[in-house]
Amino acid sequence: MLTLNTKVEQTDKIDGELVLPYDQREKSRLRATLVSGEDVAVFTVRGTVLRNGDLLRGDDGRVVKITAALEPTYRVDAADAHLLLRCAFHLGNRHTQAHIGHLNGVGFLRIRKDPVLKEMLEGLGARVSEEQAAFEPEAGAYGGGHHHHGDDHHHNPLAPIPLRQKIHRPSDPKES
Repeated sequence: MLTLNTKVEQTDKIDGELVLPYDQREKSRLRATLVSGEDVAVFTVRGTVLRNGDLLRGDDGRVVKITAALEPTYRVDAADAHLLLRCAFHLGNRHTQAHIGHLNGVGFLRIRKDPVLKEMLEGLGARVSEEQAAFEPEAGAYGGGHHHHGDDHHHNPLAPIPLRQKIHRPSDPKES
């Protein structure tokens, strides 16, 4: 069985394709099947999330491209940026993973299908529609960010993301 264990930035030749939904792309240990039908084992560093377009080299030198599977999602659209920001705030307040997208000058959110969240978002005034789509949620402020392959924009952190950051609490003694 081919073991995929090294992430590479580029290659001259792609030897296979592995289509996975998001919940499997965030696992560090996984047994899966290439599009060709070949079984593979995926071993990545804990905390690694495989993104659409990532390349993994196997123990025999072959390189496999990761493709985000289409899965049931809700696309959240809003009449204006303020409403979309309100929706994002309320999703974040519920610790909901969200894909932030931008297509033809229009921003949108994508979340996993969840009828309770759909009702909340519609109550805020958003349009929520079902779609089969690749789910690529944001990594989070301390996740190092990521790039959406194929999007018409790039994600770059506005400032370096600290590996360790002191959390200041009101109860901390004042520094002089």
